[in-house]
Amino acid sequence: MPRDTLTREQIVQAAVELLDAEGMEGLNMRALGRRLGAAATAVYWHVGSKDDLIALAGDQVWNEIALPDLHGLSAGDWRSAAAEMANGLHAMLTRHPWLVQAFGSLLMYGPGKARHDDHSLALYEAAGFTGARADQAAAAVFTFVLGNAVGSAAVASLTRKLGREGDNAEESMREGMAKAHEVAFRFPRLRSRLETAAADYGAAPDDSFAFGLHAILDGLEGRRDAPDSLGGAAATEPGNQRPA
Repeated sequence: MPRDTLTREQIVQAAVELLDAEGMEGLNMRALGRRLGAAATAVYWHVGSKDDLIALAGDQVWNEIALPDLHGLSAGDWRSAAAEMANGLHAMLTRHPWLVQAFGSLLMYGPGKARHDDHSLALYEAAGFTGARADQAAAAVFTFVLGNAVGSAAVASLTRKLGREGDNAEESMREGMAKAHEVAFRFPRLRSRLETAAADYGAAPDDSFAFGLHAILDGLEGRRDAPDSLGGAAATEPGNQRPA
């Protein structure tokens, strides 16, 4: 595809698809150019560097999160809206596990993420959190969701890595899990779980995310009327409080 007919929107969408399939380690301008039927130089001309492209792709997927209507939201029904946003964020990070990795290597920002973060603050303010409490509540839920997404991102990355090993992938996984079980066998509570699904790599009991989210919302419910521990000072916006 010639440079003058290629658009930034096409490049970013193709980058998202390539990142979903191959992860950050599989994204390069040459591979992206092949996917688009264009020269790598044409891709560079539209988006600049690889880091710029990842930032653009990362910001685009934030727009996949549906934002609940806050009109008329009362302090009594804030939890359903908070759970909707948290579940939407978790689903998005699970669809695009490379974004979790990107947080640790790039400064991620843009209108898509800002839209989400601003709505999150509006939700907790509508719920009755005042001052820095709104920032703390939004950040607490965000970091919980991000932490839960790390497991699926790690599994996706490991699966790709083992896949590149070809015929040795299954054997490598068996050997690694055997060593992990050998270590776990020394500890009584881990030993009792070795024959359950919880022993699988990156596994957690069913409904662990829902359990944890409800526990956090329960805790926040009890903090809505608590004094502001930061003395009313304005906190950094949620996106900047979160782990990079």
